[in-house]
Amino acid sequence: MKGQSYVILTIIFSILITVFAILNVESVEVTYFFWKVKSPLILIILFSVLMGGIITSTVGAFKFLNIQRENRHMKERINRLEGLLEENNIVEKDGQSEMKNEKS
Repeated sequence: MKGQSYVILTIIFSILITVFAILNVESVEVTYFFWKVKSPLILIILFSVLMGGIITSTVGAFKFLNIQRENRHMKERINRLEGLLEENNIVEKDGQSEMKNEKS
């Protein structure tokens, strides 16, 4: 259900951006640092939305990859620590947290 709500919100947002862009078709002058360009406002709006989406996706992808890498390292560390616990007879292989030495 959560994924469907994102799709629905994306569609609604896309429709709103499209209607807004279509209503603004007159030409405007845009200054880019050292030069000026006259272009339709619809292109400026759509380009800005596209660049915002690309930048957001790129930052999100980097964050996702960092979290995946950290997750993999943590799983390796957990496996290594569980191995040490099993070697020292602190826990049983089935994951129970009882100490074998205390049973005697």
